[in-house]
Amino acid sequence: MNKIVGGSFLVQEADLNRIVTPEDFTEEQRMIAQLADDFVTNELEPLEEEMEHQLNVELTKEKLRTAGELGLLSAEVPERYEGLDVDKVSALLINEKIVRATSFFISYGGQTGIGSLPIVFFGNDEQKRRYLPGIAAGEKLAAYALTEASSGTDALGAKTHAKLSGDGAYYILNGTKQFISGSSFADVFIVFAKVNGTDFSAFIVERSFDGLHIGPEEKKMGLKGSSTCSLTLEDVKVPVENLLGGSAGI
Repeated sequence: MNKIVGGSFLVQEADLNRIVTPEDFTEEQRMIAQLADDFVTNELEPLEEEMEHQLNVELTKEKLRTAGELGLLSAEVPERYEGLDVDKVSALLINEKIVRATSFFISYGGQTGIGSLPIVFFGNDEQKRRYLPGIAAGEKLAAYALTEASSGTDALGAKTHAKLSGDGAYYILNGTKQFISGSSFADVFIVFAKVNGTDFSAFIVERSFDGLHIGPEEKKMGLKGSSTCSLTLEDVKVPVENLLGGSAGI
């Protein structure tokens, strides 16, 4: 019997028994997957009611720290910045296991994906040394602030703007971000803004910076165990050292 390979089963009727899905994992990959599976089974599923159907910020932060202690937050962080730097298959296996806890996965994905990978991919050595070890350990929680009320998928339509201070030491950020996952507890935000009204750029903004305000929790139809708030930036002074990838954007 001929096997169906590739993605042909997506566009033609097929017997499921004829579809080949390669799963030739290494022993290390299987161990990593089992670690993530055990974390979900032992740490998250017993707390489904508390974590999936309502927002429990402290519990979410606690479980993110536990994931950090297990190394699950550091999968794609380079070893020189205290990460595991596993292969992409292993990283995907971790995601495949943790996504069983859907609301928690939003927080987890913000930490390991869009909240930290911009620093991994575009940060300089000093930025990586300052932020990645804490993010990988779950000691610093990260979020990604791109969406605005008037611009979602049209990211370049964002109105948040950044202006270099007279002494050249800071960028002054003003604007509002909307629907930012993990914002009620994040310590570090990747915030996008236009420099000089044209150059779409990213900044590492710490929660402690003056002028950064977190709005109330959004009332969502689903994913009720995840945090979603707005961010308002009012003359937030961001050190020039926190610009990611240059003022022309990343």
